[in-house]
Amino acid sequence: MKENKFEEIYEVVKLIPPGRVSSYGAIAEYLGSKRGARLVGWAMNALNNRSDIPAHRVLNKTGVLSGKNAFPHPNMMKEKLEAENLVIIDDKVQDLAEYFWDPNIELL
Repeated sequence: MKENKFEEIYEVVKLIPPGRVSSYGAIAEYLGSKRGARLVGWAMNALNNRSDIPAHRVLNKTGVLSGKNAFPHPNMMKEKLEAENLVIIDDKVQDLAEYFWDPNIELL
């Protein structure tokens, strides 16, 4: 059951455009589970750096790179976001509101 839920999460994460970010909670809410942010985090941690899922674009609700330790090296998440022209200071995306992609709005 959890694996199927993970795949649902991955399908939403694949839709986050380059240069944009979303949050665990926004993805969970879109999938019908307002309190499911932790499950989205588990799904991101279970990826083992699958290249087809842009996990680096999923942050906590305040824009902190809370999933950075799930990458092969701790700076990889930051480097991937900076390569998409986002500014990261102290492991936090700057101007989060400008770059935030909310599936509850974007996928209506």
